[in-house]
Amino acid sequence: MQGFANKDALLTTISSRKATFYSRSRSTLWTKGETSLNFINVSEIFLDCDRDSIMYLGKPDGPTCHTGSETCYFTSIDDMISSQAEENKLALTTLYALESTINQRKEDRGSANGKPSWTKRLLLDDNLLCSKIREEADELCRTLEENEEKTRTASEMADVLYHAMVLLAKRGVKVEDVLQILRVRFSQSGIEEKKNRKA
Repeated sequence: MQGFANKDALLTTISSRKATFYSRSRSTLWTKGETSLNFINVSEIFLDCDRDSIMYLGKPDGPTCHTGSETCYFTSIDDMISSQAEENKLALTTLYALESTINQRKEDRGSANGKPSWTKRLLLDDNLLCSKIREEADELCRTLEENEEKTRTASEMADVLYHAMVLLAKRGVKVEDVLQILRVRFSQSGIEEKKNRKA
């Protein structure tokens, strides 16, 4: 595990042989295991070459991590990157699938019962589409203002995203075009980006 230690924490560890740290948020010393009873019994203490880092070597009485794991270092960065890549791929697949469905509705001549789908109605009526985007954006903001459940925020954001993507299809703009602009913006500050936009 890793923790912050000041001089008093180090002196307490030396005298008690229990791994002790200093909590900067509570401004007090704390000993690992004082609530869980999973103490770390320190056998040796080392300083690094710059003398700005300390290592306690000891035997824990139980799990070291508050999650119940033997160590706090159980997350492989390679596994995490791989997992995030899969999540990103799923997110993109969902967006592209929605874009494809909207484009199919755009080409539809009409349903079997003669009534156009909701997407088709939006594509045919600019005023309806714009009013729905404004309505859904307002409902999204209200989830923040009225402190609604997170699931409600996600639901309203899905509505905003769907209606906005219908507008993109109406304008002949691809999702990839929007993502590319976002990728460029990652590399510069918002203030700089707005300044360049005016130029």
